[in-house]
Amino acid sequence: MSDDHVAEPLMPGETLIAKQRLRIAIVTETYPPEVNGVAQTIAKVVEGLSESGHEITLVRPNQNEPARPLAPNMREVLVVGVPIPKYGQLKMGLPAMNRLTRLWRSQRPDVVHIVTEGPLGLSALLAARRLGLPVCSEFRTNFHAYCAHYGIGWLARPIIGYLRWFHNRTGCTMVPTRALAAELAALGFDNLRVVARGVDTQLFDPAKRRPELRQSWGAAENTLVALYVGRLADEKNLPVMFAAFDRVRQIRPDSRLVLVGDGPARQELERRYPHAIFAGIRKGEDLARHYASGDLFLFPSLTETFGNVTPEAMASGLAVVAYDRAAASELIQSGENGLLAEPGNNQQFGERAAYLAEHAVELVRMRCRARKTAFQLGWPSIIDGIVQVYRAEIRKAAPSRIATEPETAFPLLEQRRVTLK
Repeated sequence: MSDDHVAEPLMPGETLIAKQRLRIAIVTETYPPEVNGVAQTIAKVVEGLSESGHEITLVRPNQNEPARPLAPNMREVLVVGVPIPKYGQLKMGLPAMNRLTRLWRSQRPDVVHIVTEGPLGLSALLAARRLGLPVCSEFRTNFHAYCAHYGIGWLARPIIGYLRWFHNRTGCTMVPTRALAAELAALGFDNLRVVARGVDTQLFDPAKRRPELRQSWGAAENTLVALYVGRLADEKNLPVMFAAFDRVRQIRPDSRLVLVGDGPARQELERRYPHAIFAGIRKGEDLARHYASGDLFLFPSLTETFGNVTPEAMASGLAVVAYDRAAASELIQSGENGLLAEPGNNQQFGERAAYLAEHAVELVRMRCRARKTAFQLGWPSIIDGIVQVYRAEIRKAAPSRIATEPETAFPLLEQRRVTLK
């Protein structure tokens, strides 16, 4: 056995499963270089797990992107993907149950973590159940809530029925907030586990504010810059944000509005709101500079399961105006480190934005406190919480594995990509 896999001594009564490194299969239909909250978050989870010494097999659609270095103890298994309608830059994986069954029968993981509920996620669920593998899932996207925004409200009930059926066939479903757990429990979802989302406070930092970037927006240092980061799509409730910014401009006429992101509504929004600055998709350090160069973050969405952009904005030192839902509900104490509006109360949302435009001292105070709040969301503790969920599911599936059982030896994963056929 490699020295890398020598088990630490067990404490009296401690099970082996609590100490061993895990072999984890993570299945997702979105991953960088795709740009969305799910892709970015699961990439951080993969990174954190691999840095902790766990072995990761990442199953995802082939995006035909240039090869990039893999994390330690990691390999990728690529499946065929097809573009998602209206989101051509995103792909969903095609069914691959038999291929995953063969893969996991020959290289059996300790636990399967399913991130998305599409055809690939369903294939992973069926393959894992066929092989008797412990399975965890995540509820990351309110697909049923999107229906009303696309004129297919009649599909909401069958979609939530499918999601309930899917998640209730996994050992547990991880959700990011207590409010979402309560909402899903009322809809009949079982075995819900609240696991918060983290934020990279080194990447998202007020120190990355750039006067030259603000100047490119026509903003001086004392100009109020309102920022939005996210998909430009109907389900994001963007008309409310533009109406709120109109209130801001009544108080501070030189204010600027910057939108970071892309999506199917962009062309129409550019036509309707020529005064806004559309910065397109930004990533990494460039995205961090855009955040830090703003002052006020306007986030009007009512369809988020969490909304990673909220803690990212807070870590960047922005005062957030949002509805009392998802991440904002968990992280913002209204009047202390941001302002919350009642869900659906568009007038109140605008009033909150106007208040911060009029009260510069309050804006600065909330920006400082938002940054302090974000420091509580470091990724190491989030990763530990996810691993605890894994171990609990493994124990449920194999309760007889106790400290007297010898550790199974397995070689380090070769860092490589393979394509399932």
